Amino acid sequence: MEVELKLLLDEKFKEALVRHPLLLSHAVTKPQELTVADTYFDTPDLRLRHCAVGLRVRRVNGGWIQNMKSGTNVQGGLHTRHEWESPVAGPVPELTRLRALVDDKHVRRGVLAAPSLEQRLAPVFTTRVKRMVWDLRLEAGDRIECALDYGRLECGDKKTPISELELELKSGDPAHLFDLAIALQRDIPLHIGNHSKADRGYALLAARSPIAVKATNLVLSASMNVEQAFQAIASNCITHMQANAEGVASVHDVESVHQMRVGMRRLRSALGMFKGLLHLPDELQQELDWLAGQLGDARDWDVLTGATLPAVARDIANPAQVHDVQRAATDKAHELHVAAALAAGSARYTRLVLSTTRWVQAMGWHDDETATDAMRKRLTKPVTKFAHKILKRDQHRLQTRAANLHAATPEARHRVRIAAKKTRYAAEFFTSLFARKTVRPYIKGLAGLQDELGFLNDASVADRLLNDLSASQPQLEADASFVRGFLAARIKNDDKMIVKLWKRFAPIALPH
Repeated sequence: MEVELKLLLDEKFKEALVRHPLLLSHAVTKPQELTVADTYFDTPDLRLRHCAVGLRVRRVNGGWIQNMKSGTNVQGGLHTRHEWESPVAGPVPELTRLRALVDDKHVRRGVLAAPSLEQRLAPVFTTRVKRMVWDLRLEAGDRIECALDYGRLECGDKKTPISELELELKSGDPAHLFDLAIALQRDIPLHIGNHSKADRGYALLAARSPIAVKATNLVLSASMNVEQAFQAIASNCITHMQANAEGVASVHDVESVHQMRVGMRRLRSALGMFKGLLHLPDELQQELDWLAGQLGDARDWDVLTGATLPAVARDIANPAQVHDVQRAATDKAHELHVAAALAAGSARYTRLVLSTTRWVQAMGWHDDETATDAMRKRLTKPVTKFAHKILKRDQHRLQTRAANLHAATPEARHRVRIAAKKTRYAAEFFTSLFARKTVRPYIKGLAGLQDELGFLNDASVADRLLNDLSASQPQLEADASFVRGFLAARIKNDDKMIVKLWKRFAPIALPH
């Protein structure tokens, strides 16, 4: 199993990195420079890619080596995956040798056993890099291979530069990879590398821009304890955030902003769910709050310009009445997208993700001096009992807040929406611990209620944003006031729908 932390850097910082005192003090070998050329192979229908397998043949120092990787898991730049390699006679794969090495049933049966696979393989893209590689030994005894690659990736007439640092753990604690990266990042602007060279090559082959990514399915086991479940949940949330960072930073994608914010909100909800048992360090909480502000501001204006104002324009007799407001709001949304992009591409964001992932992976709450023996003991209890307790608590809170929903004030309805959102996140986190036929309708009901209450919240946020807009641009005051009045009237008309959805909502049946 390969365990590797991948970091990106501008090539102009190459010499500064090589001369960094931290690397010099831990080096047990001098950097060795190699010229490396990799050719990646696949079938015309990209069978290997669809099976999450990468196959390459590398030319290095006059010899040939084939390498196959599969089962990649990426968390905060830390790549873990199965890897097999062997020497080959020339520049093409020799599957007979791989079949003798591969011990993963999925790869053996689903990939290597495919009829005529060897005859169908062909080059799809190449990498040509200069590689500086040397070995490190940390104070705790960890052995790390440090490799700095700079060059390019080529796919036909398309090219993209490569400049990345790979810290591969040969032996020791993966948490120390994060410690090393965080220490280096204080002096050199390193960024998290979520994509392997194979990922980047296939992206170049397809020529697709980054797209928004929803949360992957989370599967918890009833055999897990509370601590293990938290690690799985938090890692899932961080991965969700990170999967959308590129779309936010590079293309200012509206949906990527939304999904990155959802990932962050899920993480904050999970931290709140477990707050009686563990505590995120204050400095990380402050950084998470900073990111929440950057993404939240951009998302609020996106909703105003992409949903709320267009809906008003469709429903009024003279749509031109909102054109000037729409134009000004769109300009503001763009301004905040630029700010969110700078945040997602910043060294500050990189430190946040590295530090938070390290805290989760290394169970940093064990170092919390305020944690009691009772808290630590509860972390070792079965997750099933904890899940029942959380869902029961959240369900009770939601029912209490929604008791008088038909007569609730906007502030009270906002509290109901927050309760519905937290209850939904909890139900989604723990879905795999309950019968599907029980929990799925429950989540669907929560989603419907949350969406309708979300519209009311969007209208409330729109009222605030439009007030700010007219304050900064007085010529818009009349049109902005018209829209605010229209939205206020619509909120009153939605009372019946909200009450109807609440009556349909069926609480989940939890064992006593």
